[in-house]
Amino acid sequence: MFEKIVSQINAIVWNPGLVVLLIAAGLYFSFRTRFVQVRRFGLMLRSLFSKKQDNKGISSFEAFSIALSGRVGTGNIVGVATAIAFGGPGAVFWMWVVAFFGASTAFVESTLAQMYKFHHSSGYRGGPFSFIEHGLKARWLGIVFAVITAVSCGFFLPTVQSNGAASAINNSFPVTPLAAGIGLAVVLGLVILGGVKRIARVASIVTPFMALGYIVLSLVVVAFHIQDVPAVLGAIVKGAFGLNPVCGGIIGSTIAMGVKRGIFSNEAGQGTGAIVSAATDVPHPAQQGLAQAFSVYVDTLLVCTATALMILCSGTYNIFGPDGQVLFGGAPELGGNYVNYTQSAVDSVFTGFGSKFVSVAMVFFVFTTIMAYYFYAETSIIYLFRKKDSTPSKGERTVILILQTVMLGAVVFGAVKEADVVWQIGDIGVGLMAWVTVISILILCPKAISALKDFEKKL
Repeated sequence: MFEKIVSQINAIVWNPGLVVLLIAAGLYFSFRTRFVQVRRFGLMLRSLFSKKQDNKGISSFEAFSIALSGRVGTGNIVGVATAIAFGGPGAVFWMWVVAFFGASTAFVESTLAQMYKFHHSSGYRGGPFSFIEHGLKARWLGIVFAVITAVSCGFFLPTVQSNGAASAINNSFPVTPLAAGIGLAVVLGLVILGGVKRIARVASIVTPFMALGYIVLSLVVVAFHIQDVPAVLGAIVKGAFGLNPVCGGIIGSTIAMGVKRGIFSNEAGQGTGAIVSAATDVPHPAQQGLAQAFSVYVDTLLVCTATALMILCSGTYNIFGPDGQVLFGGAPELGGNYVNYTQSAVDSVFTGFGSKFVSVAMVFFVFTTIMAYYFYAETSIIYLFRKKDSTPSKGERTVILILQTVMLGAVVFGAVKEADVVWQIGDIGVGLMAWVTVISILILCPKAISALKDFEKKL
């Protein structure tokens, strides 16, 4: 019964209208910014290292690391595998499309977040709820978004992350999902209790090395299958447009899964990247927008692509139709064990090592991602309970304590639940946030464009 309700809600939230909205918005923002994600690529890189103006916020690089830690997670390892399983190789193409156009979406939402940030005793804070309230003059909608974010990032999304990590660990080590979930919750608790500055420090150290190490190993695996790369790339392009005879009948799922898993991974238009962008202390709002646009590229065009090529070149995947029938059985022994698609791909080159490496990588990915989720949820609560003098209210402190307890419980809950149900719960959270964020930034886009023009005049 629970699974059926979750599935129905997920279908309502992720109706075709949201898929069209996300792609159309990315196209619109790309043309309005004159493809800033291409024109100002070099400036994106330089923006990562801009110096702080004072000590009230975090640096642009720390914000980039927190946002990247939120983006680089289960979606990059398990999410890519599920996209292939239910959409075929062509789903990867639509993940690329979402990333390319989504970079402009990330620019707009992060620039707006900088423009409408507010000060709190813990530093600068803000996000979609802030620019919705002050830009759209709709405080009620800002409150709705803050509640959705608190629930999604505080409960829905952590379950997805812990489920992926627990499954990977259980595949490789004699550790039960429950034990893995409890261990992850304990370590996570030690970090989030330290506040935003500790989260920023840990993310800025762990995330870059974590992503780089994974990409390097992926390149080695793909190099061993280099003769298969041209055929795989051809299958991705053909599958994207329903030209593959095996996947031709699931073209709708191909596009939907590509878009859904793309936004789950890179978060463009979801609003979470905007929340961390508001916490930065940079000379100009557009500068932070450029920095966050770059993190979308790193997440999808590098990390997700690395995973996809490993799986597709190794052939360690299955493709399922809408009714669960197997359309392609490259790895029938794996069934629907999606994280094992990636683990087996690495094992195809590094026998006996691959699954263990992916398990360890998953733990780091998941740890930093949930850490970022906590920051997003905490900021939402601060917005809801903030006082004019920027000091924490009693209600704020109480609700944050509840958040910490619920979130750690969600980590354990997600570790022991079925993967399909957990992923649908996570998709509901992402979809609800995306509906509100994208519509809001479409209305407020002219303000972000003005900020970009002003920034470019000063270069």
